[in-house]
Amino acid sequence: MKYIRYQGRVTTWKDEQGFGFITPNSGGKQVFVHITAFSNHHRRPIGNEIVTYAVTKDVNGKLKAERVQYIDEPVRSNDGSLLLLFAITFLLCMTISAYAGKLPLWVLGLYLMASSWTLIAYRLDKMAAKRNHRRTPEKTLHLLALIGGWPGAIIGQKLFRHKSKKLSFQVTFWATIILNCAALAWLFSMDGLAFIERVISTFLN
Repeated sequence: MKYIRYQGRVTTWKDEQGFGFITPNSGGKQVFVHITAFSNHHRRPIGNEIVTYAVTKDVNGKLKAERVQYIDEPVRSNDGSLLLLFAITFLLCMTISAYAGKLPLWVLGLYLMASSWTLIAYRLDKMAAKRNHRRTPEKTLHLLALIGGWPGAIIGQKLFRHKSKKLSFQVTFWATIILNCAALAWLFSMDGLAFIERVISTFLN
């Protein structure tokens, strides 16, 4: 079956729900589009992309886009794979350092536990977004990342395609990573080690 193809712009996109609307270049009513209608399953729209598409009707007679293709396909060298590799490598290095005696086991345990909690939180929030249920507050996700769960957050963003496109979220998220890594570096500096010794001595006495 041959479809007439139109050109338009993705003027509205709700990534968490996986749908949006295309405004035709020739004018007229917006057309509903679902994520499954895109031909490129490795790229998710973020809004304002120019696309070509065919038009069909759903069971209620409303217009919807099908066979959607991007006009300008940007080059994506890793699609988040480098970030995923970075998170996994970080946890692996922490594990090796802990078992080599260069890192306290409780620090490794904190990162692994926080990352596990964060990964679960991302999964639950993604499911809640799809079902229009109560969401996990973004400040909770950022707090989990700040205390050491950011590797799990990166893994969750990649696996579940969740929160990876929202710019305001990503800015705060990367700030939590920087703060956490800075705290980790300070913790194992001379001042940090002295602080740990004082805390341990306080508890022991």
